[in-house]
Amino acid sequence: MRTVRAGWGTYTLLGLFSAVSLFPLLWTAVAASRTSTRLASAPPPFRFGRNLPRNLGIAWNEGGLGEALVNTTLVAGAVAAGTVLFSTLAGFAFARLRFRFRGTLLLLVGATMLIPPQLGVVPLYLLIARLRWTDELQAVVLPALVSAFGVFFMRQHLQRALPPELLEAARVDGAGTARVVWHLVFPAARPAMAVLGTLSFVAAWNDFFWPVLVLTQAGNPTVQVALTGLGRGHVPDQSVVMAGALLGTLPLLVVLALFGRHIVGGVMRGAVKG
Repeated sequence: MRTVRAGWGTYTLLGLFSAVSLFPLLWTAVAASRTSTRLASAPPPFRFGRNLPRNLGIAWNEGGLGEALVNTTLVAGAVAAGTVLFSTLAGFAFARLRFRFRGTLLLLVGATMLIPPQLGVVPLYLLIARLRWTDELQAVVLPALVSAFGVFFMRQHLQRALPPELLEAARVDGAGTARVVWHLVFPAARPAMAVLGTLSFVAAWNDFFWPVLVLTQAGNPTVQVALTGLGRGHVPDQSVVMAGALLGTLPLLVVLALFGRHIVGGVMRGAVKG
């Protein structure tokens, strides 16, 4: 196969997009290293200051970010695992199984994507309150275990990656549904599962609207809930808020640095197999 080499124009364009994408993170780090007074001055600072350790310590102690990071890791991990598992099973059912009202059920699943999440907040909160799950982590995990996007995503992938002939051969050999799912569906869906798991983990980590309604900073806060308690007062300390935001972003960067290459490699292997 012929190797295509990128020219200077490609690297220039990629560098420009990378700089634009990294600028918000860089500005957060710069703001976290300054004082609130310096941030309010004009022109704003674009070089690092000396207050980063101090601001990080204040944000860690005042916001209770240690417990919040642990809670958010548990919540995001559980949501990602549940979304991948249930979406893969549902996607396989819609892609390759034949049952009554399959098209109608798929249409109903897709219709849920058209409903704004804010419309279901009141009945969902009443249900959580009746179960006495307010300020408990399961109140954040259980409503997010399945997503319509995940079901559609896995269905589209399995339709390409899982030929019907392979399933028929497994059935002829006497394999049951559980064996088919374990030995055929999961291996074929692995690249898409990696992508969906990453997207679900990031979305659960950054979720703010629902956790701030059912969790409190004094109980079981996630990172986003804990950050709401920073900078309170007549004049909020924006440098401390930026320091807390930086602490809440660092775990995502670590996850991307550790697993980003494996995710891209899985996607490419899935594309070649398809």
